[in-house]
Amino acid sequence: MDLVLDAADRHLLTPYVYPAGWPEGEPCRQLLSLFVITNLGALTLYLLFGTLSYYFIFDHELKKHPQFLENQVHREITYALRSLPWISVPTVALFFAEVRGYSKLYDNIEDSPYGWLGVFVSMLSFLFFTDMGIYWIHRALHHKLLYKRFHKPHHLWKIATPFASHAFHPVDGFMQSLPYHIYPFLFPLHKITYLGLYIFVNVWTISIHDGDYRVPRLLQHVINGSAHHTDHHLYFDYNYGQYFTLWDKIGGSYKSPTAFEGKGPHDYLRKLREK
Repeated sequence: MDLVLDAADRHLLTPYVYPAGWPEGEPCRQLLSLFVITNLGALTLYLLFGTLSYYFIFDHELKKHPQFLENQVHREITYALRSLPWISVPTVALFFAEVRGYSKLYDNIEDSPYGWLGVFVSMLSFLFFTDMGIYWIHRALHHKLLYKRFHKPHHLWKIATPFASHAFHPVDGFMQSLPYHIYPFLFPLHKITYLGLYIFVNVWTISIHDGDYRVPRLLQHVINGSAHHTDHHLYFDYNYGQYFTLWDKIGGSYKSPTAFEGKGPHDYLRKLREK
């Protein structure tokens, strides 16, 4: 995040926003800047990619499903916009720790223990580490002591749209993002790679709520896509994973998507039309 903060300081904040006497490295200034940057970045990712997905990928026929709520899209967006600033508060604390040099993020490929190979391996390990972390956190949030208070609001959307992707209770949203932030404090990771992965995971989160169930046949039971996550919203106790089905299979919570078996939401709508 220090790359983004440095660019913002250089091109905008130092010349146009902050008083000349307020140093760029001063902690309060960094915290304030990170809070603004984090919120603007989150809103941009959510609204930009959510809108593109909603208008160009999401099947609007799904809005005719009986479990699609009245005024649902507006409610999803409103809930997300209210939650994102609160989610950003602990997120900014972790970004601040990164900026102050407490993480294992590095600037140059030469700083990687194994060069370009290390960068590539770190990308894969980031995905597998965060998939594992999110699986167990997500599953814990379904426990009766936590579900009603924190995770139930996200399950209001049985037939979700891309805008449901960030419509979480703030505690729920931060807890499920925590593995992304923990990784660079435990393992070396290139800074630009980290930014790219951070954008990717936000776009992926939108994609598993987009109602597009198409996955290459060979990967249908490997990749946790929209079909798997739709069944999670519909049937509750299955498919907690983020990118892969590995941990659901290990944890006994894997469910073959109904959309792959001719029993999904589109099939239900087709049967309604036939009646």
